[in-house]
Amino acid sequence: MKFSQLVPVFLIATGIAVAQSPAASSSDDSKPTPPPAARSFDLSAIDKSADPCQDFYQYACGNWVKDNPIPADQVRWARSFSLLGERNRYLLWQELDAASKDPKTPLQKKYGDSYAACMNTDLIESKGLEPIKPALDRIAALNDTKGLGTLIGGLAEHGSPAPLFRFGVQVDEKDASKQIASVGQAGLSLPDRDYYISDGKRFQTIRQQYREHVIKMFTLAGDSPEQAAKEADAVLKIETALAKASTSRTAMRDPENRYHIYSVADFQKLAPDFDFAAYFKDVQVRPFDTINVATPDFFKQLNELIASEPVESWKSYLRWHTIHGSAGNLPKAFYDENFDFFGKTLAGQKEQTPRWKQCTSETDRALGEAVGQDWVKAHFPPKAKASMDQLVAALEKSLAEDIKTLPWMSDDTKKAAEAKLALYRNKIGYPEKWRNYSALIVKRDDAIGNMHRDAVFQRNYNLNKLGKPVDEKEWGMTPPTVNAYYNPSMNDINFPAGILQPPFFDPDIDPAVNFGGIGVVIGHEMTHGFDDEGSKYDGHGNLREWQTEDDRKKFVERTDCEVAEYGGFEAAPAHGDVPDAKLNGKLTLGENTADNGGLRIAYLALLDVLAQEGKTINDKIDGYTEAQRYFLGFAQVWCQNQTEQAARQSAMTDPHSPGRWRVNGTVQNFDEFGKAFGCHKGQPMYPENSCRVW
Repeated sequence: MKFSQLVPVFLIATGIAVAQSPAASSSDDSKPTPPPAARSFDLSAIDKSADPCQDFYQYACGNWVKDNPIPADQVRWARSFSLLGERNRYLLWQELDAASKDPKTPLQKKYGDSYAACMNTDLIESKGLEPIKPALDRIAALNDTKGLGTLIGGLAEHGSPAPLFRFGVQVDEKDASKQIASVGQAGLSLPDRDYYISDGKRFQTIRQQYREHVIKMFTLAGDSPEQAAKEADAVLKIETALAKASTSRTAMRDPENRYHIYSVADFQKLAPDFDFAAYFKDVQVRPFDTINVATPDFFKQLNELIASEPVESWKSYLRWHTIHGSAGNLPKAFYDENFDFFGKTLAGQKEQTPRWKQCTSETDRALGEAVGQDWVKAHFPPKAKASMDQLVAALEKSLAEDIKTLPWMSDDTKKAAEAKLALYRNKIGYPEKWRNYSALIVKRDDAIGNMHRDAVFQRNYNLNKLGKPVDEKEWGMTPPTVNAYYNPSMNDINFPAGILQPPFFDPDIDPAVNFGGIGVVIGHEMTHGFDDEGSKYDGHGNLREWQTEDDRKKFVERTDCEVAEYGGFEAAPAHGDVPDAKLNGKLTLGENTADNGGLRIAYLALLDVLAQEGKTINDKIDGYTEAQRYFLGFAQVWCQNQTEQAARQSAMTDPHSPGRWRVNGTVQNFDEFGKAFGCHKGQPMYPENSCRVW
């Protein structure tokens, strides 16, 4: 199960969810072709007509942005993440396609069959709604809202979409040695609660378009237009009420706001009209006495909603989520309509993603550590892991030195910060022990059944952790993933093999470019342990204050500087009666702090490495000094193009700033950049006053 708001994990980047259906795609005849390789350092990307001291992003990325429009099946196209992601997916597809035709091992047979089932669109078309009929029949049989707990538990038991709330097991945030039951808000279809409650004209239009989409989906499922409209109104009414009851993304960033331990009996009192005992029984979780209720007010208002809305409205809501959650593996008409709204309208994607890409990604999500075993053998040699170990050690040394020299922090807090850093765990490449998928049944002729069985398998895997010791070696990403993360409850940094490739990490390039690429990524994840959220956890992963009261005050003053700075950056321009979209400085604070800290400590690590090699920061390669190559290597990671719709969605939902501001916002806070490019104090990229936390 995923707990994006209950269990914080800090990523280096976030993608845009387009159709919200993992395998969503229509049948296509496109043959996969190898994507172009991404270069670690690209001189042709540089726009030399731009002044790096005025707009460094334009200087470093201008030509690339101009020459690389967004492909029709994408909503964001980035020089690093997209190109490497496409390469890794293609290599993974080769593995899956071969396994689907001629498997050599039982594990290959399993993931090959999973991929083949997803690709069999003719069979999906012929089955129609048959695969979701059991769930629809259960919903149709509901005759009293008092049965909602049993019904939703029964849906979850069989792997069908079960909305309203998230339930699972998480590490206890105040005792990271324990794993406890946890529950929190959910139940929406649009990207964020503000899509339902904002009065802006753009959101009013989106809500109307969403209603029309729901009507079309119900009509495809057999409703008359009149009945479909009535059901769509019920769905929108319930989801709007759930949105109003939901805590904002920004508020959920504070770990204290999502930690409330209740006895099971007291939790039930929050929503007495929902039978949680029946739900817990159906999902087959072992007995427990206490539970973390991340959002208590949500459940209070959920109870009022259950009491006020008729049973027919709830049946419409659950029927909608069953159809919507399965749309990617339903007949083409359902997928096309799903894509038209969630892909084209919401995100600006012009064309459907080829089926082979979707099925490759779906199989990776379901059987990632099965597929990943073979992927790692072919694409991640031991020497790459050894090199990464050395880089991480260099960055840890730099961060330790940075802590010692922080001008605003007292000695007591510095000692606590150093103690936390010393307890960091580093996970590189892939797990030491692979997951066992023997209990997961995969059928070559049952795409939706595979999806349901995977949901049950993942749920059981998560719920089986309840009351058991924490597995400190467990991974939260699959090996081919192009990303990285820090987990505050584990106090560990995690770098999948997928990101340890060019352009992030290239064993044949000079150190400056590598430190600007993967070095800053490492520094970014390390800094997450000390950002506004991560700094509230100690070295053992417990939610506990370790800064002195005076230091915490100074820390907040510095993070407030970043909030104001990034809150003034534009994510999408105004046009017509649509206002511009600014970044949310509070939502993006943790990632911005990590970007700034990562750039600084990776630079310090580079200085040490150059000194060891008898080089200086002013030595030149291809006309650029090592310092300039470092900053260019960093900036070119974030070259990107993005649709306006996706940019506006990201401004509301993504805790990461867009590429332009990850570059300009960061270098303008680091004086070494201005010195490297000969800028004058007072220029935009070398201001008189700047923000610094770490």
